[in-house]
Amino acid sequence: MKSVLNKKGKLTALIAIVLIFGAFAGACSNSGDEEVVAMVNDVKITKGEFYDYLVEQNGEEVLEALILETMLQLEVEANNIEVSEDEIDVEYAEMAAAYGGEEGLKNTLQMYGYTEESIRKNLKLNLSIEKLMEPLITVSDEEIALYFAENKEDFDVSEQVKASHILVATKEEADDILDKLNSGESFEDLAKEYSLDTSNAGNGGDLGYFGKGAMVQPFEDVAFRLAVGEVSEPVETSFGFHIIKVFDKKAAEEATLEGSKETITEVLKETKMTEAYQTWYSEVKGKYTVKNNLFN
Repeated sequence: MKSVLNKKGKLTALIAIVLIFGAFAGACSNSGDEEVVAMVNDVKITKGEFYDYLVEQNGEEVLEALILETMLQLEVEANNIEVSEDEIDVEYAEMAAAYGGEEGLKNTLQMYGYTEESIRKNLKLNLSIEKLMEPLITVSDEEIALYFAENKEDFDVSEQVKASHILVATKEEADDILDKLNSGESFEDLAKEYSLDTSNAGNGGDLGYFGKGAMVQPFEDVAFRLAVGEVSEPVETSFGFHIIKVFDKKAAEEATLEGSKETITEVLKETKMTEAYQTWYSEVKGKYTVKNNLFN
């Protein structure tokens, strides 16, 4: 996911705090401060006490973030910037792909106490900031050429294999699964049922494309030796016994400046976004009168 906020460090943390703390503050305003949020034996912890503690610990940062977010919204309106749901959907889909799919993303959000709604709000802020910054950023052909010359190896594509695997604990289990495959059963179904690799079993054992050095040596040696469509004999590694199936192969490809230009442009824009943001923020904060009645 291309994320301006992710390039901002402190700004990212502030917005994240707002997403969590702001939701709680809103709930606090709609109910009495004496509502009990926790108990230790017979000792009550009230919502008011919880709120006061959060204000003491993070209040100044939260207020700073809320002020910043308000200025952002005013600038978005003043510049007639719109972020469509389709644009947010694209960003959300890219984020989900980075976590192995919708289910993986939802599990991660749940683990850290986020909701899809809060993340989509964050993505909208990201896109709004990108659009506000765009007029301040230019990338020249000379900069692109220099970046390519200095980082060409990063754009070269090494030989890659697209494979799936089924991981089990013993050679006997691997042999049994191989017999099932040879009798016509689905590799994907067997991976879902038997594979111990929970990171991809639900996807039929799909590992995607990977290059040399990404997998342990015995696994890599077999995967790169197999022909497309071929299934391996059981391969032993420190993780257990694998049955590997290769679905596609990509030959190594040397990068060209023209073919890398679009990617480099995006990289340089994101690199320049921090500087552009600082310039923008210095200018825009002078346009607004801010009264901080909580922290002075």
